[in-house]
Amino acid sequence: MLNPMISFLLFFLLASPSFLASCGSEAVDPRPRALPSFKIQEIKEEIGSSCSYTVKIKTSCSSGRFTSDRISLAFGDAYRNEVYAPRLDDPSSAVFERCSTDTFKIQGPCGYGICYLYLRRDGYDGWTPEWVKVYEPRATRAITFSYGSPLPNGIWYGFNQCPKSSSSDRMMQI
Repeated sequence: MLNPMISFLLFFLLASPSFLASCGSEAVDPRPRALPSFKIQEIKEEIGSSCSYTVKIKTSCSSGRFTSDRISLAFGDAYRNEVYAPRLDDPSSAVFERCSTDTFKIQGPCGYGICYLYLRRDGYDGWTPEWVKVYEPRATRAITFSYGSPLPNGIWYGFNQCPKSSSSDRMMQI
């Protein structure tokens, strides 16, 4: 049997949020989230800093046969290098049909590890993406963001898996 003082200290250390955070036990929620406060950054026009990204989007088989919704995309890295595509849909073509995968070439600032991605749907069809894959110019693999549920209308919806900038961002609760 452990000494009561040692038991107390072990319990305190193991239950402490700062101890758990320092162990890297912070869970990342794999589900997309609504982000009403998301704002597109001002586009930086810098000479020689443009990269070409390949983005693949699979429309869910549970989605409608086609959509007339307006679909926008924004993604970026932890250094605020953001790529924005204000309108990916094209009502005159077969983009975003049920069970299809569409590929886009998008220009934007060169990033260093995509860690957030948001989609926005404006319309009445209730378009449902299955997943979005972003191929960075210098990377050998794609970063995949899994959706699988209809996007809410008129709001940015997606993922932010960027690392926190510092330990001061965390609130210690005791």
